[in-house]
Amino acid sequence: MTLHTGRHFLQIPGPTNVPDRVLRAMDMPAWDHRGPEFAELGFAVLAGMQRLFRTKQPVIIFPSSGTGAWEAAIVNTLSPGDKVLMAETGQFAVLWHGIASKFKLDIDFIPGDWRRGADIGEIEARLAADRAHKIKAVMVVHNETSTGCVTPPLEVRRAMDRVKHPALLMVDTISGLASMEYEHDAWGIDVSVAGSQKGMMLPPGLGFNAVSEKALAAAKANSSSMRSYWDWQEVIAINKAGTWPYTPAINLLFGLREAVKMLEEEGLENVFARHKRHSAATRAAMKVWGLETQCQDPQAHSPALTGVVMPEGHDADNFRKVVLENFDMSLGTGLNKIKGKVFRIGHIGHFNDLMLMGTLSGVEMGLDLAKVPHRSGGVLAAMEVLKGRDVVPMPKAAAVA
Repeated sequence: MTLHTGRHFLQIPGPTNVPDRVLRAMDMPAWDHRGPEFAELGFAVLAGMQRLFRTKQPVIIFPSSGTGAWEAAIVNTLSPGDKVLMAETGQFAVLWHGIASKFKLDIDFIPGDWRRGADIGEIEARLAADRAHKIKAVMVVHNETSTGCVTPPLEVRRAMDRVKHPALLMVDTISGLASMEYEHDAWGIDVSVAGSQKGMMLPPGLGFNAVSEKALAAAKANSSSMRSYWDWQEVIAINKAGTWPYTPAINLLFGLREAVKMLEEEGLENVFARHKRHSAATRAAMKVWGLETQCQDPQAHSPALTGVVMPEGHDADNFRKVVLENFDMSLGTGLNKIKGKVFRIGHIGHFNDLMLMGTLSGVEMGLDLAKVPHRSGGVLAAMEVLKGRDVVPMPKAAAVA
């Protein structure tokens, strides 16, 4: 085994790097979660999450992964047999579909090629054809972490409004929140699903639902769905006292308070701009290397991560192994049907220009060591983007085996 010094480079798109400030904030003794001091913490994180989701509506915080927040969105608002419209944009859309299937929902699943966001036109067409309004919810993934493609929730809402469809709009923004623009209220989203381990810069363990008045009304009327742990009403009721109906993830909440503080110190608009810069610089490196991005829609590239397609005959997981063994850097694996074909570079969360340059340097050196066909100069191209200059790609004749 190679002995490495310095910090490990964790460049997967989640869990992401946890800032030292957040780690220190979590280093606290156990507190009485029914006491007045804890209530101050509870009120602070609940208000902070409303600001991040940009909502005046309740935000429910669960001790769970994002998968738990997916399930909570379903069991509160829907019942077995209810029809929902979903779009196949990648592995996480497929996984959400799987949960919906286990709850015996009637799913209309729009197929996709995992290389772009959801087809807004097809969503609109299927809603328009649903004249009886049997579809109870439209469920889309905002930032598809398996592919690096974005589906704009506002465009989905506009499509729903054009055909005057009353379905709920549910959005998985697990890797979108705190890494790109998101407006729960202004975009007319009914249920937002998020998790702590992506743009929020925390360890895994917190799941979030932001819920509209319409979603809350649907939950109150949904007496046939069985739920207990995930019941919004119970959590919202006791949140008024600054605590939870069960033992909360106390130390993660300390970290959450610090993470919200860090995001707001930087300014959310600056956070979003930083992610966009790093995404653009990464794609500039890909272009010069002669590698293809998994996302093929120029308007849908994720600010949070970049999926990279390996040349034919080269295995992405072998390349990742070379990079890990030689440079102590973890890159994201391809998932499901693109496993072995794609690797993912996370540029999300607690991240800066020099961390990106170290990441891309490791990728370029790894391409050499793994004998992956590419052109050199990708790192230099990314540097030019970060310095604000236009990049002129190298000619194809410069390619080397």
